[in-house]
Amino acid sequence: MQHADIVIATVAVLALAWVADLMTGRRGLFGASLVSATGAVCGWFLAVRVFGASTMDELGWTVWSGAGSILSLFTFYLFRNTR
Repeated sequence: MQHADIVIATVAVLALAWVADLMTGRRGLFGASLVSATGAVCGWFLAVRVFGASTMDELGWTVWSGAGSILSLFTFYLFRNTR
């Protein structure tokens, strides 16, 4: 189970995108997944490469990627053009 943390982070990102899509009225799961994945990569980058708060051997970066995903989904739906 070497890559269990990567699988956990991927499933969490997809679940967050799915929940955000459900809460906002089902406008498109692909867009929400793309935004969520981008935020997760940004959260990982901040945790591992910028702040050095965790390493890839720990589970701490999965929390950072989840937080990045939530933040990016929130800002996406906040500033999205609704016609």
